[in-house]
Amino acid sequence: MDMNKLPLQTRVQILTMLCEGSSMRSISRITGVSINTVTKLLVDAGRACAEFHDEAVRNVKAQRVQCDEIWSFCYAKAGHVISAKAAPQGAGDVWTWTAIDADSKLIISWLVGPRIKRAAHAFMYDLSTRLGSSPVQITTDGLRAYADAVWENFGESVDYGQLVKLYGPAPEGQRRYSPPECLGAVKTPMFGNPDTDFISTSFVERQNLTMRMQMRRFTRLTNAFSKKFENHCHALALYFMFYNWIRIHKTLRVTPAMAAGLTDKLMDWSDVVAMVDNREFQAKVLQAENPQLISR
Repeated sequence: MDMNKLPLQTRVQILTMLCEGSSMRSISRITGVSINTVTKLLVDAGRACAEFHDEAVRNVKAQRVQCDEIWSFCYAKAGHVISAKAAPQGAGDVWTWTAIDADSKLIISWLVGPRIKRAAHAFMYDLSTRLGSSPVQITTDGLRAYADAVWENFGESVDYGQLVKLYGPAPEGQRRYSPPECLGAVKTPMFGNPDTDFISTSFVERQNLTMRMQMRRFTRLTNAFSKKFENHCHALALYFMFYNWIRIHKTLRVTPAMAAGLTDKLMDWSDVVAMVDNREFQAKVLQAENPQLISR
């Protein structure tokens, strides 16, 4: 079915279900459209949402920012990629780095990639370009790559602390599926003058739990994992659009984007559909003006 012929209501339904934990094949069955149509809408909407986030989430007046990483994988876990049949580019463990404003609960920055020093630097650079000029305190976990990345991108302009959790052995007989017991946490000021009362990662960890519970691709011990790295990124862009701009936060009673002062409008999925259509229209105009170019 041609995407342009899909009714607005159907496209809104597909996007809603993509962010409510439904699998792509169940969406295809329920809406009566092909799996290829569902995939195309995911890709188009993901690209539009990523571009919107890049343009709209700027000059955020945050005072306390919490950062964390959440694990998932594409196609196969890292240890099984070598033996996997026809593993595509990007197969293996995938980490999603997130930075949240502790007050507005806005996801300021996110990055998908490996859990390495280079990714930490790219993540912190992106975060630094989105914050306003007001003083900010940043808290991360104890990952060693964070300290250098924060210093090189913020320097003395930031108060930075780490929350290092101490873990004991995993429960006997459950080492494969149950996490080890958390015995406590150590608050460590790194540089600047961080307030130890606010050295915390509670909000970002709770948001990561929401991701794991709500996004089908993050569900553990199922076959719902992403099969393509690109589609994994598109699904995340769609989710962060939903989280920041569409879903009303139960405590704040507004969306995080509204709480952060980025907008006074409550957006819905029809706005995302309009963004997809506008992006497609602009691509066609550019293609008409420059026939030698291949539209993205």
